[in-house]
Amino acid sequence: MISFQGIWALLKPQGEYKRRYWACDRLWTSYASEMQQRIYDAVREAQQRGDPISPNPYFAIEDTALRLQRKPRMQKLSYADYYARYHTTEPRDGWQMANPTGQKVIYVRNG
Repeated sequence: MISFQGIWALLKPQGEYKRRYWACDRLWTSYASEMQQRIYDAVREAQQRGDPISPNPYFAIEDTALRLQRKPRMQKLSYADYYARYHTTEPRDGWQMANPTGQKVIYVRNG
């Protein structure tokens, strides 16, 4: 279980956003411990990739939670597009080969 102090330290709010401490604490504690862990992991991974994260810690937490609660949509790439991107037919980055119509091979992943 990730404590509120853990996510607060990860987000490191600056300036005026430090005033959002108690609102963020209430928001954080409104989530089940499993969702807290998922939010924490998603924020940490986004930081490691250099993805933009809201400087407002309240929105960083809330937006991440909302994104995680959405049903994942199926992404598709044609065989040619997949090969152009990865220069292989081997599965990469969560992509899997599929042949839903029995006619053409495509690559799919949830994302």
